[in-house]
Amino acid sequence: QVSLVETGGGSVQLGGSLTLACEVSGLGVNNYVMAWFRRAPGKEREYVSAISTGGFAYYSDAVKGRFSIDRDDAKNMVTLQMNSLQLEDTAVYYCAARRLFVERTPDYDYWGQGTQVTVSA
Repeated sequence: QVSLVETGGGSVQLGGSLTLACEVSGLGVNNYVMAWFRRAPGKEREYVSAISTGGFAYYSDAVKGRFSIDRDDAKNMVTLQMNSLQLEDTAVYYCAARRLFVERTPDYDYWGQGTQVTVSA
């Protein structure tokens, strides 16, 4: 049984940093494309970042240069380092996994339950 569990969410001041973690069981993160999505209040879920099986990182334009995705194969987890957080980064952040890489596709096979990130002025 596949499980993705996000941790690390919380409240942070404008311009601050947070690191989200996605602990995975039931599949190897090095064999799947791992991604982060977010859903802001009143908005649809949007793609944030992905890391391919080859370790290449991809980012949405909204977070490029501020967020960094990484993968720890030994711990079977994925992280999202978020810097220079803005008010518009407030959202529930979700970890997701799929077998084949398709950039920015919303179609992932496995999802976590989400973790709330709130940025305040």
